[in-house]
Amino acid sequence: MKPTQSLLTRRSLVAGMGIAAGANLALSQTKSAAAPLWTKEYTAKKGSVSLAMYRKRTGAPKPGETQLPVLFLVHGSSMSAMSSFDITMPNGEDYSLLNTFARLGFDVWTMDHENYGKSSQTDSNSDIASGVDDLKAGLDLVAHETGRAKMHLFGESSGALRAGAYAMVHPERIDRLVFAAFTYKGDNSPTLTERAKQLDFYKTHNRRLRDRAMIRSIYTRDKPGTSDPAVGDVVADQELKYGDQVPTGTYLDMTSHLPIVEPAKVLAPVLLIRGEYDGIATMDDLSDFFKQLPNGDRQFVVVPGAAHSLAMARNRKPFWHAIHAFLTMPPALPLTT
Repeated sequence: MKPTQSLLTRRSLVAGMGIAAGANLALSQTKSAAAPLWTKEYTAKKGSVSLAMYRKRTGAPKPGETQLPVLFLVHGSSMSAMSSFDITMPNGEDYSLLNTFARLGFDVWTMDHENYGKSSQTDSNSDIASGVDDLKAGLDLVAHETGRAKMHLFGESSGALRAGAYAMVHPERIDRLVFAAFTYKGDNSPTLTERAKQLDFYKTHNRRLRDRAMIRSIYTRDKPGTSDPAVGDVVADQELKYGDQVPTGTYLDMTSHLPIVEPAKVLAPVLLIRGEYDGIATMDDLSDFFKQLPNGDRQFVVVPGAAHSLAMARNRKPFWHAIHAFLTMPPALPLTT
């Protein structure tokens, strides 16, 4: 067989598998769409800091029932948890990761980090290290409420850096990791190159402007058309009730302190997933990270027709599918001797 034929055969096989798995995902969602979602809010404590937490699953938990797998979502630099992961458009179009994965059988949690959303407002710049401490408090509460010692962690953008940094110091808490819109060293990143022009400001200020125009730009800056322009306004309506200022800490870290996550110290299985047009990191940067991961159970997925914001992409369904397939993958058999 010629190399080209072999490549085409493999691509055709993967495409066929993707169609079948996508059909299974759609079937699972259809079966559970009618099931009511149970929601509850919690508060975790990080010293004197209160951290708002949110939970969704199908049906309230009951004593003695089989534990659902836990998926914890970690938000990024510019929006709080529910604006990032629980948006439904006025026309009913659903962008909610909480809804989607709750209906797929997960016990889904998320939280507002310090100085975001409903969590405490302090003088901190809420850098990645602060976010790791937030996750320590939050995941301890999740473990107590669910009885699950280990859970899946998903992070998008700087949320992926928070999740990765947490996984390095608390591997015992991690089942599987999903890093979306991640950046490793940031080499040749168009977004970070532009952002670094404000480095002196981030060093001397703990807050930056995050107004409606800035929120809209998140969904257009890399490649217009990858997200519905109306999404930006719906997210802004949700988020701006908390004000037009957000912390600078993650921007400071991403423009002057990379790398933050050391791949050799990330021991759990990892899905590294990016949009085709994401400007936060190059393919070379992510490939460098991916090849250094020590766990052979790892995947690198590119979502076509998507940019930085995968959760709010027009092509979010392939994104959901890739995550679901990774989180539900059967365990690999040990090697025989």
